[in-house]
Amino acid sequence: MNLRRDVFQAIADPTRRAILLLVASQSMTAGAIAANFDTARPTVSKHLQILTECELLTQEQSGREISYHTNAKKMKAIADFIEPFRNMWDDRFNKLEAVMKKYKRK
Repeated sequence: MNLRRDVFQAIADPTRRAILLLVASQSMTAGAIAANFDTARPTVSKHLQILTECELLTQEQSGREISYHTNAKKMKAIADFIEPFRNMWDDRFNKLEAVMKKYKRK
């Protein structure tokens, strides 16, 4: 049974978020990515596999080396999904701030 990986489960892991932050600024090989973590290289490889399956990272092979790049379209899709929630919470906090300012004046 081939289950499709969920993007939000993928980014829920702090190591995978750290990998995305590393690769966001420049493409990197698996070895270069692994050098930034105190875990075994196979563990980092598993994280890379999950991020690739979710299409958050893409691979580019050059000779024997594989470089990883962020997939900007997929990252934007996540940001677009989250934006209405961000707006809702901003609105709620602004209302709370207005109430607190009124309360503070009394």
